[in-house]
Amino acid sequence: MVDGESAGGGRSAAIPSLPAPPLILDPSSSRAVAKAVAALRDGLVAVIPTDTVYGVAAALDRPPALDRLFALKGRPASKPLPVLVSSPAHLGGLVADGDWQIVEFAAKFWPGALTLVVPARRGLPVQVVGHDAWGRRTVGVRLPALPLAVEIIDRCGGALAVTSANRSGENPACTGAEATAAIGPAVDVILDAGPCTGGVASTVVSINGTELNIVREGEISGDVLRAAWTKFRSRAVRSLRSDGVR
Repeated sequence: MVDGESAGGGRSAAIPSLPAPPLILDPSSSRAVAKAVAALRDGLVAVIPTDTVYGVAAALDRPPALDRLFALKGRPASKPLPVLVSSPAHLGGLVADGDWQIVEFAAKFWPGALTLVVPARRGLPVQVVGHDAWGRRTVGVRLPALPLAVEIIDRCGGALAVTSANRSGENPACTGAEATAAIGPAVDVILDAGPCTGGVASTVVSINGTELNIVREGEISGDVLRAAWTKFRSRAVRSLRSDGVR
């Protein structure tokens, strides 16, 4: 049979092309990280390991890539993407002025499995910005403890949008193979570093004035965070009093 013809002699429907499989990289290769970074900076989507679970990442200055994260996960547009940073020095581009006490508290658990929802600086992409109960703009920020993830984030400018590498509502991926099975056909690059050391998603916390709220339970227990917040607030009050503030 001639290609493109049906058995009856007519033209058959064109066979749709299949999406290209993702490029799977071994981070032990000297050029693997460079390739993943180049892909992200070019506006592609990459799966990367973190200290908790595997994440799927996109650059903050690439709106189409950010939109792809929602689509490939089936993530509701009402759930903004969290941001991972490579050091506290990059928080200035994310956090609204005047809210550094919150960041000071988070630093006690960073690098680590704590995502902090903080007031968002203006100019951030809409895909990472949420709103609290009072309509104020917020952004979720975390500093991971995995050096490989930190290196990738730093080489991409110090901040990336990163969400768990699984379909929304499904279990997070703790290995590269699990991430590939979950969303592999929809991404461009997968950096497979083997099992994640944590295996549990980060705890998400918001702070409103003097009240700490657990948005999502995760690796760090709510009881530990509440106790730390109470101690932190007590020290802050004592410091103000010692400075003559009543």
